[in-house]
Amino acid sequence: MAGTNEQQDLLPISNGSSDTHVVNDRCLVRTRDGHRIVVAAGVPVAQYAVGDRMAEAHAMVSLVEQGWADQSDVARAFGCTDRTVRRHQRRFEAGGLASLGRGSGYPKGRARLKSSRTRLVGRLKGEGVSNREIAHRIGVSEKAVRKLLRRLGWSTAQPLQPTLPIVPVGADPNLSALLVRPSGRAAADTARPTSPAPAVSLISEEEALPVSLDTDPADRRVDRVLAYLGLIADAAPLFRSGVRVPRAGVLLALPALADSGVLDCAREIYGSIGPAFYGLRTTLVTLLLMALLRIKRPEALKEHPPEDLGRVLGLDRAPEVKTLRRKLSRLAGLGRAAQFGRALAVRRVAARGAAMGFLYVDGHVRVYHGQRTLPKAHVARMRLPMPATSDYWVGDATGEPLFVVTAEANAGLVKMLPVVLEEVRVLVGERRITIVFDRGGWSPRLFQTLISEGFDILTYRKGRFRRVPKSQFTTHEALIDGRTTRYTLADQGVRLMGGRLRLRQVTRLTESGHQTPIITSRRDLSASEVAYRMFERWRQENFFKYLREEYALDALVDYGVEPDDAEREVPNPAWNALTAELREARADLTRLSAKLGIEALANTESVRRTVRGFKIANAKLGQGIWATLRRVTELEAKRAKVPPRVPVQEVVEGQVVKLATDRKHLTSLLKMVAYQAESDLVRLVAPHYRRAEQEGRTLIQSALAAPADIEVTDSELRIFIAALSSAHRTRAIAALCEDLNGRRVCFPGTKLRLQFSVGGPR
Repeated sequence: MAGTNEQQDLLPISNGSSDTHVVNDRCLVRTRDGHRIVVAAGVPVAQYAVGDRMAEAHAMVSLVEQGWADQSDVARAFGCTDRTVRRHQRRFEAGGLASLGRGSGYPKGRARLKSSRTRLVGRLKGEGVSNREIAHRIGVSEKAVRKLLRRLGWSTAQPLQPTLPIVPVGADPNLSALLVRPSGRAAADTARPTSPAPAVSLISEEEALPVSLDTDPADRRVDRVLAYLGLIADAAPLFRSGVRVPRAGVLLALPALADSGVLDCAREIYGSIGPAFYGLRTTLVTLLLMALLRIKRPEALKEHPPEDLGRVLGLDRAPEVKTLRRKLSRLAGLGRAAQFGRALAVRRVAARGAAMGFLYVDGHVRVYHGQRTLPKAHVARMRLPMPATSDYWVGDATGEPLFVVTAEANAGLVKMLPVVLEEVRVLVGERRITIVFDRGGWSPRLFQTLISEGFDILTYRKGRFRRVPKSQFTTHEALIDGRTTRYTLADQGVRLMGGRLRLRQVTRLTESGHQTPIITSRRDLSASEVAYRMFERWRQENFFKYLREEYALDALVDYGVEPDDAEREVPNPAWNALTAELREARADLTRLSAKLGIEALANTESVRRTVRGFKIANAKLGQGIWATLRRVTELEAKRAKVPPRVPVQEVVEGQVVKLATDRKHLTSLLKMVAYQAESDLVRLVAPHYRRAEQEGRTLIQSALAAPADIEVTDSELRIFIAALSSAHRTRAIAALCEDLNGRRVCFPGTKLRLQFSVGGPR
């Protein structure tokens, strides 16, 4: 009996007690008196103290490596995850037993979280802000916030105490009126509005402009400390006088940017991006000036000294790459780019309502070269179908962009026109608008719907059409928008949809004899104006080319993805493959039939007088034709059983995703605003520059990139732009400066009125 007890102690059997854990039918783990033993097939393979993490990890690795148990069984018995077991295995293979231990200090490779971010999260949680709202404010996921709060020891039963603003010792007693009150900000920012919300001001109502406690514009330590403590939302611009400040000529664009209302719209939609030295206003002004200076991506800031660009912004240093990326991520995380674009369009329509009589709609394809599986679209400039994302831009009568809409799964113009025109109707009201588009939107059924909804159409005719006799063409001359036009046109009526839709067709005849038919519902326009408005569509094509080359419109700014509609139907690859085989078989049948016909034509009757003799002589060719016919019949029957379109989830491996759109939409809107500001400057300089139509943008671009002297007074910020390459170009910019001075625009965030001139201080 004693031997039996000793054997049971040596080879313990699980009896369901709490000190014994079964790994599988061959292994178990038993704990007693602060020690743990691992037994496999009755043989102890490891023994260690309960608190020895290195020995426990080695025991887990031994069970798996020696084949006693798999990773899942070991993880369940030792109270960890499969990932932990795999991590122990990798460490043991790389460095042996010593690698399973953990040294003192912070773990290597783990990113350290800034203490300012930790304090900010704790303070917001103490004020009662939800985890989701905290994640939106600081630009991270809600899971990351929960993990951080868990590391901070946060408990719902014992919330952290809210922090209060810290006022420096000896500071002005009225300083609290200039700083942020956290409780007020939390109450205003907690609820995320679904519609454009009023601006959330982080400055007191008594003072509408931000205030700085720094005295040296080149040393903003105090403001950075206040931003570190979460007490300011945006650093106030402080300028210092200087000679030949690099690229300070870009300040010429500020009056045009002020007219666009981009900062006002941003405050209405976004309110704030949280306490920061580089707040919402500074971030947007930086991005806009970067676009005008042809700094096309945040990554390109590495090539420019931050101190130089900071002097233009009124800061000691401009935000750098990671900072600007983080700000864009926070704005995109709010998901309000569409509202921001609508607000900008409303301001544009109010300012340029006369140019909204004709609106041009065209799609732009942005090619994607990454590893994600995206829908393909036809790229006209490459003449290839490629993975891409399609944007549909709407421009006014002068070709200036108004707003942009991203299509779902590269939907065509026929499908997207109703969506775009719903937005147009919201912007322009009930006035009748003429929509100009290319052949991609050809659909008589769609034309009938649009006309009934109060729109007029103007587009090219698609498909076959009856050529107009040359006798019906006449020469038309007209003066339109200050331009003399001369076309050879024929004007007539056409009927579509079996006569149910009556439209007007204006056909242009070129010197080579080519005819270009234009379809419109406008009968009040002259034939010359119909042709002119249609051919002006190339302004939009030129806009796409210009923004692609000068502003990097097609650049990928976000690698993130978001779920897409998995039920969306796409062409069935199996059906396409059968169609290709069927096409090849039919081609073979046509070739063999033609060969047999040639043989019959060339048949010598004296040699083969009967059809039977001809068939015998060409038996091999006939057998090939019959075999090909059977193949065609089989492929047709097989294809009839295959659906031509299937849900995309049956075609794509893994999750169906699309590129995240909000960040790209936001950057496209800012580039659009910068382009509009550049266009406004070109229009202002046109009366003073003879070659404005050919070289206007080149002139403005040179002036924006020119160095300038800066002189600061109590009420003015004087900019003395360096002379350009020639006297007549310098005179044109000097005249532009006089026009801009009459607008009395202040630098954003200050009361300093901008005064421009060319040359040095008087």
